[in-house]
Amino acid sequence: AIKPLANVIPGLEEGVITAATVYDDRRADFGGGYAPKNVANYRGLTTVRKAIEVSSNVVNMKILSNVGPSKAIKYLQDMGLSHVNPDLDNNLALSIGGMSKGATPLEMAAAYEAIANGGEYTEPTFYTKVEDSNGNVILESKQEKRRVMEETTAYITADILKDVVTGSSGTAYMCKISGMDVSAKTGTTDGSKDRWLCGMTPYYSAAVWFGYDSSEEVVYSGTNPAGQIWSSVMKSIHKNLPNAKFNTPSGITQATVCKKTGCLATSSCTDTYTETFAQDNLPEKCEGHG
Repeated sequence: AIKPLANVIPGLEEGVITAATVYDDRRADFGGGYAPKNVANYRGLTTVRKAIEVSSNVVNMKILSNVGPSKAIKYLQDMGLSHVNPDLDNNLALSIGGMSKGATPLEMAAAYEAIANGGEYTEPTFYTKVEDSNGNVILESKQEKRRVMEETTAYITADILKDVVTGSSGTAYMCKISGMDVSAKTGTTDGSKDRWLCGMTPYYSAAVWFGYDSSEEVVYSGTNPAGQIWSSVMKSIHKNLPNAKFNTPSGITQATVCKKTGCLATSSCTDTYTETFAQDNLPEKCEGHG
């Protein structure tokens, strides 16, 4: 569930990737014999969009290797992940959640809210105001707000995460809400000791952690239990809300790209699709498929 925050958002913000950027999804040694496996199958040449849908560990680690862990840490801290350690977590394991202290569900819900809110982070609070018996306000919440990413980055990230819900290989399929844009990402730790579901709609963001006080394998049949909880709660609170989609900001455009290279398609490209981009972060034209 950290992958959109640690890899996609910094990659888009720094102009290192687009949703169409292609990486080779196959086992790789990142130095010193460190070669994390994918839970799912290796897919070969894979776009960033598809890599998030199938939760490829390899592709996400390659994104972070291009961005740089130290830059990613700054973005994570800006998004409220206060437990990220600039010294202990300054490595590629960060890309797949290998952090010294991790993150809380509250921090994850707030970070995902920043995506849904067009890139503006809002400090979480548990109250709005306190009044005395005469109705006088004696305490009022003051939530800090700050921009942590461009509106275009937030929109493209949310758009990529919609495929995790609606895509053919999406792992958050249980989170669909009729008439509503839903973006989400599942998460699993080593040994299946933790199960996560973080996601948002145009109305609400929510993060669910499912596990035990003393870590042990989460054993279940059927659907990810964190996803079941998320789906049950979110479907209930959206029941009487009008249908809604994420607002498309200015600076967003669509273009036909070559699926083999991630570049803008030319007449020689036969395997193409339409992708969403920030106007100031378009790929080059495709120069061949060799």
